[in-house]
Amino acid sequence: MKRRDFIVKTSQSSLALAALGLYACKQSEKEATVPGLEKVVRDIPLFFNISLAQWSLHRALFAGKMDPLDFAAKSRALGCTGLEYVNGFYKDKSKDKAYLKEMNSRADGEGQQNLLIMIDGEGNLADANTSKRLQAIENHYKWVEAAHFLSCQAIRVNLAGGVDKTDALKAGVDSLEKLSDFAKNANVNVLVENHGGFSSNGNWMTDVFSKVKRENCGTLPDFGNFCIQYDKYRRCLESYDRYKGMKQLLPFAKAVSAKSYEFDAQGNETTIDYGRVMKMVQEVGYTGFVGVEYEGIKVPEEEGIRLTRDLLIKVGKQLS
Repeated sequence: MKRRDFIVKTSQSSLALAALGLYACKQSEKEATVPGLEKVVRDIPLFFNISLAQWSLHRALFAGKMDPLDFAAKSRALGCTGLEYVNGFYKDKSKDKAYLKEMNSRADGEGQQNLLIMIDGEGNLADANTSKRLQAIENHYKWVEAAHFLSCQAIRVNLAGGVDKTDALKAGVDSLEKLSDFAKNANVNVLVENHGGFSSNGNWMTDVFSKVKRENCGTLPDFGNFCIQYDKYRRCLESYDRYKGMKQLLPFAKAVSAKSYEFDAQGNETTIDYGRVMKMVQEVGYTGFVGVEYEGIKVPEEEGIRLTRDLLIKVGKQLS
């Protein structure tokens, strides 16, 4: 299942990288330099900090093998320091203050920072139907409020629903500005991920963000989501060059998602050049959180998370 529809050679090197991941959790905090977000980075030889996208654990969560409230503890155990929630695991909890308070308590108890909520299933923000689009904007308000309660810095939204590129651009800009105006009062950023359709086209997204005039609106570039169109079997029919797309999205980035699928015996992702992408991240001056988002099936979820984390650490040290 895709979110859009809802090892390392020796044991010695694996243990060493795991130790580095735990080390990343324990260092003193200092302010980051990314405009628009009050990020926390650690005093380690990396230019970024590592968070965990809850979607990395979607199989365990959907199967009922993991309680969503245990996400903070799992993130700490896997060597990450920030939490990226998925609203689909809390569908009826957006206004449940007791539950949200418990989420805060769990995060605080595990030394984790609540970062953002990824929003799906609340309507299309680039819908050609104006009434549906306006309803979609309003549907996101409760998640802005939930993010504020959790002290998250952002919500991640989708610019889906468009048919014509030009019309979708106009609709998307209007939706983002309206939603950002609402979110500004809650000190929450509105971030768009490349997540299929026009949003996976870097040229289109550049046009959108050259027109959006809101400081609390930006992108969440994902290393892997550059398929513009799928067939009914979820095979990609049209894709966008990921490296060109990342270069175009990163100047507007207020968060970054490190997607991963498969790894070779050296611990490298087999479809994405992490060194190349992370150098792009560094070159735009980004020093915030990079979220581990494992979406593979060949190794268990927790193993995939560790492999992604260790690869980020290895690449980060090479670039530092």
